[in-house]
Amino acid sequence: MVLPGISITEADGQIFLRGQCNANREPLDANVIHTLLKESGYESCAIDEVAIATAAEYCNTKQEPFLVQLGDRKDARVDVAIAADDMSAEVTLARAKGGKEVTFDDIIELLKAAGVLFGIDEAALLEAYQSESSCPVPIAHGTIQQDGTDSVFEELIPHPADRAPKLDENGLIDYREHGSIDVVTAGTVLMRRHPATPGLEGHTVRGRPLPARPGHDEPFAPQLPGTQHPANDPNLLEAAVTGQPVRVENGVMVEQVLQVAEVNMATGNIHFDGSVQVKGDVLQGMKVQASGDVVVSGMVDGGILEAGGDIRIAGGVIANARVRAAGAVSARFAQGVQIHAGTVLALSDMALECDLQSLNQIVIGIKNPGHGRLVGGSTTAMMLVSVPVLGSANGAVTTVVVGINAELSARYADLQKRIEVEKANEEALEKLMKQVTAMKDPKGLLPRIKASRQHAVQVWGQSLAEKKEMEQQIAIGMSAKVSIGMAVEGAADLLFSGHSARLRREFSSGTFSLDPTDHVVVFTDGFGRTTAVG
Repeated sequence: MVLPGISITEADGQIFLRGQCNANREPLDANVIHTLLKESGYESCAIDEVAIATAAEYCNTKQEPFLVQLGDRKDARVDVAIAADDMSAEVTLARAKGGKEVTFDDIIELLKAAGVLFGIDEAALLEAYQSESSCPVPIAHGTIQQDGTDSVFEELIPHPADRAPKLDENGLIDYREHGSIDVVTAGTVLMRRHPATPGLEGHTVRGRPLPARPGHDEPFAPQLPGTQHPANDPNLLEAAVTGQPVRVENGVMVEQVLQVAEVNMATGNIHFDGSVQVKGDVLQGMKVQASGDVVVSGMVDGGILEAGGDIRIAGGVIANARVRAAGAVSARFAQGVQIHAGTVLALSDMALECDLQSLNQIVIGIKNPGHGRLVGGSTTAMMLVSVPVLGSANGAVTTVVVGINAELSARYADLQKRIEVEKANEEALEKLMKQVTAMKDPKGLLPRIKASRQHAVQVWGQSLAEKKEMEQQIAIGMSAKVSIGMAVEGAADLLFSGHSARLRREFSSGTFSLDPTDHVVVFTDGFGRTTAVG
């Protein structure tokens, strides 16, 4: 297309229309100029539509020569944006308009120049390169470090005995009654140890490493009697003998099990390092002492049981028998006996004129609530005494003590004495240090005295921390309860952490507890109504 007096020129990448008045030229519009640009090979350049409209107007009206810039050539532009945390990057690609295009390799080099060195998603980058869109496209992502996992000890046998009872949020031990002793044979696989992992290092898109925290590695416990490791797998634990598997911290041990038909004069007393299973009764005056569990399928008729684990008695405990376990004790019923449990004491039926003690809770009537009853004697538990019926109209006074842990109280008293001695020792060393300092340390003893005093302060501080922890345990006893499932029918004396209540009338189902504000014993019935009792 030839237009008299009009020409398209280019200088330094800029596109111009040069014009002058010509009477023989027909009026023109923007479309004509666009056609002229296209025929001149400038249609792909960055054209300014406003400038084109202005040029068209000048061509039709201007009498003197004029020059209008219609556009220019623009090279492709790549903008790289890295997130503030260096964990992602995105690219904005502006296509060339009559200028120089970029290649895919050019973009890769531009990313490196901008500092993007890790986590580039080439598929996403290629898609952005091939797209006509000029929107930002995420093309690189850092990786978050993954901390290692601690050692895990996987039990490979179902429900091994656990000698480490755990407290719930109310300070109570979750008691689950067990039946007979579970026995494994030599070679049974007990536990697999999964070692700690080092974790996976992360990286920012700039290539900066993000170190991972390695997991804490715990080995099997050093002493696991009755077990062994296969020669080809030190992370596997198996039974070396036939016995009872017992879960302990970082492992399982196997206690050998002694089985006897009955404990009587013919068998004699039993002292066994392991667990003992009695298929019959333990008779008057006979003693069973075991470092593990004791399971009696019959009754304990005047016998003596002592266990480092749990004691489980299928029948009753009668005739001045004495039972003591470091763990839990369970039986069908008890009459005229002494029972001491380190954790939980559970009776399926009733207790008559007994001395019952538990360092956590005593539960009576767990299988037969309609007949569960606690009558007479003395019952002491740290956190809970639960019974369907407390007392009997025809029975003696029933004494119930809660919120007191005799062993904890004794340890606390010993600790207080120890703290007094440690404090006096620290004060004496401080006094000596001042005296030696005043004398200008003629024998050079001051460094040793200072070191001794510093050690004394550390020991004293550790004891004070232990005292605080023990006081917190004692304070838990303030929330102790006596739970009545059906009724209080006879005279009963309740003692809550030193605060007493004499019950001389009947009560329905409900809970006795100590009011934390007024420090009086209160009764809360099934409707939530609370009254003070004395």
